[in-house]
Amino acid sequence: MAMMVIRVMLVLATFLLPFSVEGIVRHYKFNVGEWWKSDTEAIINEALKSGLAPNVSDAHTINGFSGLSQGCALQEEFTVKVQPGNTYLLRIINAALNDELFFKIAGHKLTVVEVDATYTKPFKTDTIVIAPGQTTNVLITTNHAAGKYLVAASPFMDAPIVVDNRTAMATLHYLGTLDSTITTLTSLPPKNATALATSFIDNLRSLNSEKYPARVPLKIDHNLLFTVSLGINPCPTCVNGSRVVAGINNVTFVMPKISLLQAHFFNVKGVFTDDFPGNPPVLYNFTGTQPTNFKTTKGTRVYRLAYNSTVQLVLQDTGMIAPENHPIHLHGFNFFVVGRGQGNFNSENDTKRFNLVDPVERNTVGVPAGGWTAIRFRADNPGMIFNSILLELRKSN
Repeated sequence: MAMMVIRVMLVLATFLLPFSVEGIVRHYKFNVGEWWKSDTEAIINEALKSGLAPNVSDAHTINGFSGLSQGCALQEEFTVKVQPGNTYLLRIINAALNDELFFKIAGHKLTVVEVDATYTKPFKTDTIVIAPGQTTNVLITTNHAAGKYLVAASPFMDAPIVVDNRTAMATLHYLGTLDSTITTLTSLPPKNATALATSFIDNLRSLNSEKYPARVPLKIDHNLLFTVSLGINPCPTCVNGSRVVAGINNVTFVMPKISLLQAHFFNVKGVFTDDFPGNPPVLYNFTGTQPTNFKTTKGTRVYRLAYNSTVQLVLQDTGMIAPENHPIHLHGFNFFVVGRGQGNFNSENDTKRFNLVDPVERNTVGVPAGGWTAIRFRADNPGMIFNSILLELRKSN
């Protein structure tokens, strides 16, 4: 018996498989993230006291450096030295707290070959979009004779939410190029470039080869609809007397005092209940006019799955407080992203447009702001499986 546990937490996936292509001379890792001038522990403590989200970060970073012209005294940036005429594999990891990010390199095309440690059908792009917890591997060919080229990571946010709008910068430096050479720049997408992000996501397809087949479940045992939302719950110890929380189907996870798997194995009573709702308790226009009551229920509730059963899970964003892109991570599993769209999910019409042939396989997916994402997987990894919203500090005590 597998049990899905619905939890709100931060997960960063950094598990990568090697991609073997003749001619690759080296791998480089690009870890993109956020940085604060203040002590991060102080920021977290202040957010917990106020019941609000943490302060917007002061910079985005690439491998720990924000780049030039970011108001930092050291004025340091990450530099990659490359030889002309070679192919390199770049491993890009979004380790940011909340921000989805665009990533591009001036004057170069990127060939996407892998996401979240699973191979994809290769396709070329000049910009990738990557959500917190996701990984993307790309090939780049150094097809210029010489030069220095800007590497940039900038935010993507198509909801009315304040984000750090600073761009992290690094340099792709061809060997033999003088340090005094002016860096070739590139135009960056606007932060609300929804069409660009959607096009990139829609181009992702599983390799689905004989060696790496896409075993998409076609017969479904559990058909679930989870609404993903924010809420406001009372908090006597918070400055404002309330706290912003995250919820799935209006349930905010409460951390147990002992391991859930331990409680299940030893049949310890009172630790969790197995009554997590497979559908929203109240149906309404999820992406339209919202209820006036923002309060969520609290509990350590699980949804039981029989071993080897198949699951279709539709993740529906809501406009509770504000629509927002929610990265979702399913612990211990990969899943197939069979569909996504804007507005409210329509089981009759939207299911007909699902890709059941070569959908991309991931372990972390973004639910679009004001939209939905549908995933399928087989419950073949027994245990307490956490389904996590990657929103730090918006969890229950």
